[in-house]
Amino acid sequence: MASEKALNPPPGECRQCWLHAYDSREQHKHLGPREDCPACVDHMLKGCPADMIVPGKWRRWF
Repeated sequence: MASEKALNPPPGECRQCWLHAYDSREQHKHLGPREDCPACVDHMLKGCPADMIVPGKWRRWF
């Protein structure tokens, strides 16, 4: 099960990217060694869809 942090991205972040980053092992367990995740590659190439971005103002961490 995904952690609380993985399921609650901050404002301005993509829900899928956040989940795949913070629950990576669980989200990518179906992949073989050195196999790319199709969903992650799609987001890297095309960008994140607007409906997956958490509403609110993005805040810098530094």
